[in-house]
Amino acid sequence: MSQLLHEPPPPPELPDYQPIKPERRFRSLLRRLFAPLAALTALLSKFGSALGVILKLKVLTTSASMLVSVAAYAWIWGWRFAVGFVLLLFVHELGHVLELRRQGVPASAPLFIPFLGAVVGMRGLPENAWKEARVALAGPILGSLGAAAVWFAGSALDSTLLKAVAFTGFFLNLFNLIPVVPLDGGRAAAAVSPVLWLVGLAGLLALAVFWHNPIILVILLIGGAELWRRWRERHHPERAAYYRIPPWQRVVVAVVYIGLAASLVLAMSATHIPRHF
Repeated sequence: MSQLLHEPPPPPELPDYQPIKPERRFRSLLRRLFAPLAALTALLSKFGSALGVILKLKVLTTSASMLVSVAAYAWIWGWRFAVGFVLLLFVHELGHVLELRRQGVPASAPLFIPFLGAVVGMRGLPENAWKEARVALAGPILGSLGAAAVWFAGSALDSTLLKAVAFTGFFLNLFNLIPVVPLDGGRAAAAVSPVLWLVGLAGLLALAVFWHNPIILVILLIGGAELWRRWRERHHPERAAYYRIPPWQRVVVAVVYIGLAASLVLAMSATHIPRHF
């Protein structure tokens, strides 16, 4: 007996059908690498104007110099202490920048120099010694407030590290009050009496004899040259007018200077932590 077998009809053809082919591993790797680059390119093109503003304000330069300083200080004291110290340096320099811009004097962002601190560029000078003293004292005042905030945080958290950072910040601001140009104390002393420059130079010389530090020698050389230049120009009509300010302004600068120095000495005494070897 024969039996007829009926074959099933062929499946309908799908339009644009292509069989699935396994993707090569190399193409997959390229796609994964290209996706983040494409996203970054789109982000930069979208926020290009903002990036231009950042470059114009030299934020990247300041950030890069801060990172270099942190790396340099971390090599000696560890990265946590280095970060705190550089941030206190930034707060100190920010005081100068804010006062300069408040007076209408164009000022650059702080530039950090490892083991020498930081500098702020001025495109001009304040109008007189009174305004120069205010710019000079603004740095130690804001820097001392920043160190005090770290001290309070260290006391609240019972952190020896934060107290050590605060002590270093107080010392940094007190050292800057030595009445020798280019330190802040030398610029503030110009509003009180030029004789203080001689006192500060003699004190710095004694410090260099008992504490062999190359940074002190550099400040001593720069301060001596600047003192000689200013001392010779003190009788010039323009320079004489620059230092001619009312007596009450001299008293204010002297009171703030002495009071800030005394406060920093007490703060250093309160945050001093003996080292145990």
